[in-house]
Amino acid sequence: MGELGQGAIAKMRTRLDEGLANYRLPLGDSEIDMSALIGSVLRIEFGGAIHCVHCNRKTKKSFSQGYCYPCFQKLAQCDSCIVSPEKCHYFEGTCREPAWGEEHCLRDHIVYLSNTSALKVGITRGTQVPTRWIDQGAVQALPIFRVSNRLQSGLVETVFKAHVADKTSWQAMLKAEPEARDLSAERDRLLAECQTELDALVEQFGEASIKKLNEVETKIRFPVEQYPAKVKAFNLDKTPVAEGTLVGIKGQYLIFDTGVINMRKYGGYELRLSA
Repeated sequence: MGELGQGAIAKMRTRLDEGLANYRLPLGDSEIDMSALIGSVLRIEFGGAIHCVHCNRKTKKSFSQGYCYPCFQKLAQCDSCIVSPEKCHYFEGTCREPAWGEEHCLRDHIVYLSNTSALKVGITRGTQVPTRWIDQGAVQALPIFRVSNRLQSGLVETVFKAHVADKTSWQAMLKAEPEARDLSAERDRLLAECQTELDALVEQFGEASIKKLNEVETKIRFPVEQYPAKVKAFNLDKTPVAEGTLVGIKGQYLIFDTGVINMRKYGGYELRLSA
């Protein structure tokens, strides 16, 4: 096999070209076009070194997809409110990094419906459309609201969570394309079912803070030649080599004929990639 590169990795960078998701893997000082490697036999080797994606400190264990423990403990981007935006505590004056919160949380966010393994509700910063949808493996996505900050997006999402899932089953997402959904009809249904709670949020924060959108659905195709009948995930911490024919990429997963690997999970890991 010929070496394509080695070094610490970050999550795959994506772009949407005429509806097709394309992937590039940051690897050391280079960037590998992973979409071009579909159909190739690849070998990923973990040499044992992990460096924090924030401070570059060498660490024995990675936390929250690439951070050392001190950064995991002190950084706002590792706080529990990142996973649960309705718990955002910036306005309580207790944000770990107020400057970071102003840059990332006090920005317009989008509340959306998507079709990943099934119908789900989600949120993302306006600047992360459509990247967030590609990373989740969504084949359809429809913005519903534009809100003024992360806390408000989490509160709106919480209202919808009583009626629709907010998580993706990654195993189901990797097994097949989900059944197509009428996202506009699902949006209208949810708006009707949640009208009372949504009206209360608008009254609390003002109409300018929570704006209903009327946008066109985004459809996303992924470069997958073959879906696995059974999803088996490689674990580089236990077995430091993943090898097989690359048959597809979806979400942040490389799909091999021998198993799948979530590249985002291994942020900061020093890997060697050969083909």
